[in-house]
Amino acid sequence: MIIIHLEKVTANHAGREIFRDLSMDIDERARIGLVGPNGSGKSTLLRLIAGELALAGGSVTRIPGPGGRARSVGYLPQDLALPPGLTLLEAALVPPPDLAEIEAALGTVEAQLADPALAADLGRMGRVLERQAALLDEYDRLGGPRHAGRVRAALSALGVEPQATGLAVEHLSGGQKKLAALARLAAAQPDLLLLDEPDNHLDLDARRALEAFIRAYPGAVLIVSHDRYLLDEVVTHIAELEAGRLAVYPGSYSRYAAERDLRRMRQQQLYTSQQKEITRIEAAIKRFEHWAHITEDPRHIRQARHRRRMLERMEESGDLVEAVRDARRMDLQIGGWRGSTEVVRLEHVTLGFDDDLLLLDQSLLIRHGERVGLIGPNGAGKSVLFRALRGEVEPLEGRAVIGPSVTVGYYAQEHQTLAGWLQRTPLELLRASWPRSEGDCIAFLVKFLFNYEQAGQPIHTLSGGERSRLQLALLVLQNPNLLLLDEPTNNLDIPSAEVLEAALEDFEGAVFVISHDRYFLDRVVDRVLVMEDGALLPFEGGYSDVLERKQQG
Repeated sequence: MIIIHLEKVTANHAGREIFRDLSMDIDERARIGLVGPNGSGKSTLLRLIAGELALAGGSVTRIPGPGGRARSVGYLPQDLALPPGLTLLEAALVPPPDLAEIEAALGTVEAQLADPALAADLGRMGRVLERQAALLDEYDRLGGPRHAGRVRAALSALGVEPQATGLAVEHLSGGQKKLAALARLAAAQPDLLLLDEPDNHLDLDARRALEAFIRAYPGAVLIVSHDRYLLDEVVTHIAELEAGRLAVYPGSYSRYAAERDLRRMRQQQLYTSQQKEITRIEAAIKRFEHWAHITEDPRHIRQARHRRRMLERMEESGDLVEAVRDARRMDLQIGGWRGSTEVVRLEHVTLGFDDDLLLLDQSLLIRHGERVGLIGPNGAGKSVLFRALRGEVEPLEGRAVIGPSVTVGYYAQEHQTLAGWLQRTPLELLRASWPRSEGDCIAFLVKFLFNYEQAGQPIHTLSGGERSRLQLALLVLQNPNLLLLDEPTNNLDIPSAEVLEAALEDFEGAVFVISHDRYFLDRVVDRVLVMEDGALLPFEGGYSDVLERKQQG
């Protein structure tokens, strides 16, 4: 059964048309993954469906449910702010607006009933009691008595540990804030959940819990995510938003990727064939017009007119096949070079702060050409290990050594490498790092999908994806032969992540990468280190191999 119908939806922003005439149906148990390049309008589409933005054209219709019940929509934005001064549990328990309104009205009624003067006015007391009964019925219909239990159940289903529920909002990680907000939304059980990158900042255990939660959710889910593994696990359809158009594919992300490539190949073949036919018809028109001019034979004029009409009918009927236009992708090439055979060595390293030991007496060797993934729960110390390798943190015991003929290229999860340049522009940063002409620097930035305007605006105004691409541009200029990458795909759209994966496959050097992107790990690394309980546990292969080994015990 269809619960939401989009008909020729159009969106504008600051005078620029983002997309036009998008149509789509959302069924009551659908799991739809919304994918597309950064800037294609995915978040805008979610906000339009949620009713947070005004339509520039078209309509979003919520189809009434059984008995004419209005359909409800819950929206989890990409960037959210929880009320300060609360714990995680308290923030999750904040009731939705309609329930909060009923609770406030009930409070007013209770205050009226507590007024001694009301007892002297039986007629007024009867009206207040009727009002209270109506409010209680509505409170029950909205799930008020069950709200707290549903929130706690949702937090548990999302893998939030009981001890974390007492943490202050100010001390929560980005992932914990997302889970608290999602539990609050899910407790109201809206017919449609709109989730904008809910997996950002989640570790692998939390992502698995999120997948199970989405699969079990009783309503429909429309999710924007760059986690291809998650999309493979939970979705029933992929909706691709690109170049202002929306195409819906049945099945998982992997099935979509294969079907998309097949469709585009067929489209290109049809386009090539049609262009040959158009060229043949146009040549015939010229030939008949030439003969008509020479012989003044009306038959040639009719033949030329007939073929011209054939071309016009093709245009009028919409039968013209468009050439395949793929979105522009980064031109990322990290050359690398041959240096020391041993690029990273840990010798009985103990890492930590005060009484909080993150690593205990661990040794490790990474050789030139290896691709090693580092995974583990948030807070296990993965980024601290990278800081030790970069000389920013001293081990409590042992040595963390980089090989003598090794140049390190470092990618920071929170873009810390850009911290001192936030008020400056990408062009200024690039010219300081690479003494070339402005034209050369602009041409280089264009390879990383920056236009002239973006190259000249302050870095603090750039999106997360744009800052990520800028960090990758700086990596190329460093000419490293060891890459230390801390969550490199976090803010990249899927096309950019695929470009990065291809570049790492061709890289002449070693790669040591922290990642929660399981698809990325399966494609890039040839062994994985699991960091937990103070140890580095080695596994051959990618993420799927680690998961299989763990499931086997």
